[in-house]
Amino acid sequence: MTDDRDTSLALNPKYDAAGLITAVATDVATGQLLMLAHMNADALEATLATGEAHFWSRSRNRLWKKGETSGHVLKVVEARIDCDQDALWLKVEPQGPACHTGERSCFFRRIEDGRLVRDA
Repeated sequence: MTDDRDTSLALNPKYDAAGLITAVATDVATGQLLMLAHMNADALEATLATGEAHFWSRSRNRLWKKGETSGHVLKVVEARIDCDQDALWLKVEPQGPACHTGERSCFFRRIEDGRLVRDA
């Protein structure tokens, strides 16, 4: 069953009980998945207003701009929202590593035979 949110052209994010939606960021040039984070209404508004990714830190309980300390901002080229408006996809130009560990992507390990293996 669909509702107006599913088919209209009005931006109307469906935030969860904590006031968040999931956001993924991919490299616009390569398609590589860089990171997954969460946004509240303020983070989405700041992202759309500035063209740089902002998120809600659940651990720090505050709004943060990706790269605010490292300088590794994510410049948003395109923002997409899924059909029921509860998840965002940011296509970005990364200005350095996306992961706080210094890795290009937060998804730098894969699971093989129950163990983690680093990408080459």
